[in-house]
Amino acid sequence: MDVLDRAAGYLRLHARLIDRLRFEALFADGSRERVAGALRAYQNPDGGFGHALEPDLRGAGSQPQPVEVAFRLLDELDAFGDPMVAAACDYLAAVSTPEGGVPFMLPTGEPRAPWWQTPDDPPADLNPTAPLAGLLHKHGVTHPWLGPATDFCWSRMARITDKTEQYEARAVLTFLEHVPDRERALAEFARLKPALLAAVSLEPDQPGHVHYPLDFAPEPLTLPLFEAAVLERHLDVMLRDQDDEGGWAPNWEMWTPLVRHEWGGYITVANLNTLRAYGRL
Repeated sequence: MDVLDRAAGYLRLHARLIDRLRFEALFADGSRERVAGALRAYQNPDGGFGHALEPDLRGAGSQPQPVEVAFRLLDELDAFGDPMVAAACDYLAAVSTPEGGVPFMLPTGEPRAPWWQTPDDPPADLNPTAPLAGLLHKHGVTHPWLGPATDFCWSRMARITDKTEQYEARAVLTFLEHVPDRERALAEFARLKPALLAAVSLEPDQPGHVHYPLDFAPEPLTLPLFEAAVLERHLDVMLRDQDDEGGWAPNWEMWTPLVRHEWGGYITVANLNTLRAYGRL
């Protein structure tokens, strides 16, 4: 049985409807509109997303981070013309700080994983402002939120010197990959490359919640962060790590049993996208 057949079996048994529909749309000639329809069920009247679209945020209310999840799903469908995007941008504008970015998390939304904590008046953060802005730039979206958010990203990235943590590094890379000012992006990438690489685990079997090269480059990048041999090694390991059920498991704490397969379905489709992007399917 090949990689896709095994993954299909896992998804049928365990995954959320939206992730089963993603698989069908991306790998089995299914309907992309059905995926968008499922995603709309997670969007609130304020334009934000909740309802455990980000499985570790179980509350119904909107948060900035699930908007990034929604944008990544719309990105894989090439569906940024959907009205959900403009509504989400309106939400982002409503929850932005005076700096122009959105906080990592707002002080609402229970139940949630224990690591989702924030002060009562949280500051704007590159995570998730930078990937949100980057994906909007990638698809040529125009909205009043995007200009101030882009300015915030440039300003906040300038504070990074010799190190950053893995989520911030991924956020920065998405922004730099897609922001239109390519001269500035390339210069900033050259300055930040050592700090970005320091946030990556190059050892495929390193235990714990670490991020590997393919988490940063789920498809080939224009920015030369990794050598081809590094990516090929990690692609080999990704294929190796498809489990006996046909899926891929998350590498962080499963704080409630339900999230294991919710994340598993999301990650399984994402890994299949990555394998195809690098010619491994």
